[in-house]
Amino acid sequence: MIDHYRDLFERQQWLEDGLCWIVVQPLDEEITVDDLLWRLNGGRDPEERTMAYPREEAFEEGVPVLFVYEGPGAWGFLEFSHGFATPDHILAELSKESRVWMTTWHFKGGHTILYAADGKIRARLRDFIFAEHIIQEGDQSVLAGFHAMLDRLDREDYRGKRSAAFAFIEASTGVGLEGDWLDVEEAPVIILDNWNPA
Repeated sequence: MIDHYRDLFERQQWLEDGLCWIVVQPLDEEITVDDLLWRLNGGRDPEERTMAYPREEAFEEGVPVLFVYEGPGAWGFLEFSHGFATPDHILAELSKESRVWMTTWHFKGGHTILYAADGKIRARLRDFIFAEHIIQEGDQSVLAGFHAMLDRLDREDYRGKRSAAFAFIEASTGVGLEGDWLDVEEAPVIILDNWNPA
């Protein structure tokens, strides 16, 4: 599965500059994608828009722009404009009656993977790209599979480490990302505009 994401990042190299990938598994079947988007936008309905050229237009927005993907019993949200990391208070709200997995990075680094559930962030691994700078928070047993993937990669295999984050989340949730989903025009996107501090 890591090789799938290696290939994706080879074809879509712009993603290595910054993104935020969140997968939410609602534990209550009454929770809809609209509920999740409301939570993601800090308790307000986000703007829905069609962008002719999403990659180019999203960069100009200056706020998080998302593609939304439906998977088996889960939803994936890809912020692809700047690598805006979802704030902790938003993740905590998103994880009420749900399990949440997130990986994010931006052009200056910030490589993070985390797991949240029951309204709290349960585990986080910061700066996972550089073994000597990793910062662990919470119950790392939740991320044991990711640690194992990192251990099998060469120290300077940065693309492999980014790929491992996506592969681990897909293995944990059943929701992955396909490269051809990113080569779209006239695509529906979600624009978040209410990420004020808690």
